[in-house]
This record gives sequence, structure tokens and C-alpha cells, in this order.
Amino acid sequence: MSEETSIQVNFGKALPIFPLDKVTLLPQQVLPLHIFEPRYRQMIEHALDGAGQFAMAVFDGAAWKQQYHGNPPVRPAVCVGQIMQHEKLPDGRFNVVIQGVCRARIVSELPAEQGRRYRMAMLEPVGLENARSEPEESEGEAATYVGESTPFLSEARERMREMLSEGPLTQMTVAKDVLEYVKNADFHPSALLELVSFTLISDDGLRYRLLAEPSADNRAKMILHELDHLSSLIRRAAAQHPEDWPKGCSWN
Repeated sequence: MSEETSIQVNFGKALPIFPLDKVTLLPQQVLPLHIFEPRYRQMIEHALDGAGQFAMAVFDGAAWKQQYHGNPPVRPAVCVGQIMQHEKLPDGRFNVVIQGVCRARIVSELPAEQGRRYRMAMLEPVGLENARSEPEESEGEAATYVGESTPFLSEARERMREMLSEGPLTQMTVAKDVLEYVKNADFHPSALLELVSFTLISDDGLRYRLLAEPSADNRAKMILHELDHLSSLIRRAAAQHPEDWPKGCSWN
């Protein structure tokens, strides 16, 4: 993962959407996927014939399970993903590796089209006001995403450094690796927020709010609040002295 990417997304054209039951992709995140459903195998085929991009979306509500093979409603916030690697298997399935490029919002979904099995939607970028743009060759094109840097992000970085250097969060498996990025002054603060979001945040509701939030400052506040909450949970768990519990018991 890098702090900056030169991948471009043309928001003047519709993109395929791949909805799941929760947020699985955030900007900068690298995610392996095994594609086996016929409609999404077709989606990957078509994406590879073009820019290699599609949007990871989230189903809206619990009824999607009953409507899954139709078009259950999806929530507006999505993450545009770029196919970085792909392997087509002999039976037509795909193994792909995608990278999150940027936040976006569904503006409208295209009507069904004969021969197309997957869904497509028009999107608009979210939180790309500071994108570095070159002269536009086509309407709706968002160029290289740089990300914003503010005084509060510097404060948030320092707070995260303290929390991951000492205290309950040091017990998390990935804390040491994340701390190395926090300490690296060359690693952009906005990219750091994305890294923390997809490595330390597991709450599905919060992950969606982080995806939908355009302001990096607001995302930093949400992340710090959650890290404080996780610290509290770890302290409470330690206070129960789990090392003394009978085998098979757990704290929750």
C-alpha cells in the first residue's frame, strides 16, 4: 500500500457495482477475492476489457438475503476498486486482487440491460476536493488522489502513536506493524487513516460510516473514539483475569 496512487476513475461513465453484506473494501486496502457467481464472472470479464474497475457496495437492510438473486437495495456509499492482479480458472471462475482507489456515492442505478447480468450505477466522488487534477479530457474524470493534511490529522497521528506504543492496544496482533506506519513521517496522514481503518476497525457499522465520511478530520475523530473504546474493552477483559478461568470460558 502506498500513500498516493495515480489510478484514475472516470465518473462520467457508469461502473459495475458488487454489493456484499458489509464493507469489505476501503481506500488503499488490498483485497483478494474469489469470483464464482456467473454474474460477477461476467462483471470481471467486462471490467478487464475496460479500465479494470468496479465499486464494492453494501446491501441496505436485512431483506437482501431473500432478494439476493434479484436486485436488493444497496446503501449509497461505495469504494471504487482497481483490479491489480487476476487469474482466470479453467471453469471460468476468477481469483482477483483489488485495491481500493477512492470513496464514491451512488447517484443512480442503470436499468437492467439484455445480456448484462450484473448491476451498474452512475457514481460521484466523495472527499476528492483536494485531488490533483490534470486538464480534463472527459467529463467526470477524477485524477490522482493526494489526500488532505490538516493540523488535526497531525494531532491524531501523535495520539495513535501514543496508544499503539503503550497501553492496552499493544496487545493487538497488528499493533506493532501499524505503529511503524504511524511513526513514518513520510507516510501521508490521510493514507494512515485508511490503514488504521481496515486493520484495526472491525465494527461493520463504523466501517460503513468511515467509508461514507468525506472529511479526513471527521474520520480521524471516529477512529480515535473507537481506539479509546477498544482500549477500555481490553482493560475490562484483563481485569477479569482470563488466565485464571477454566478452560473453554471466555469474556464478552
